[in-house]
Amino acid sequence: MLIGELSRRTGVSERLLRYYERTGLIDSRRRANGYRDYDDRTVETVHRVRALLAAGLPTRTIRQVLPCTHDTAALRPCPGVLASLRDQLDVLDRRAADLETARRLLRQTIAATENARDAADPALDILT
Repeated sequence: MLIGELSRRTGVSERLLRYYERTGLIDSRRRANGYRDYDDRTVETVHRVRALLAAGLPTRTIRQVLPCTHDTAALRPCPGVLASLRDQLDVLDRRAADLETARRLLRQTIAATENARDAADPALDILT
């Protein structure tokens, strides 16, 4: 199938599909006219890539994990994959902690600002 058809079947832009190909996540054959030609299995591969991206994995890790997902939603044991997944989980855990800290600080700032406003002029409450 041509890249336009793959794009329609997966909901992924042609530009992003070309990126996936450049990074080794999907592959194609070239027709005599130079057009990319994808086989039907590429649709499922693109769906797996999207799911792994949604899980927060970077493309370099997905490239490592993808062969372990062939024809199944579960991962088969592959060398180094479990360590990569654990590393990525650590990254996500640190991000989640940083976000929680930012949320707490923002809540404190909002509360302090509201308290200062209320102390300065209680009549302003009706405007907010």
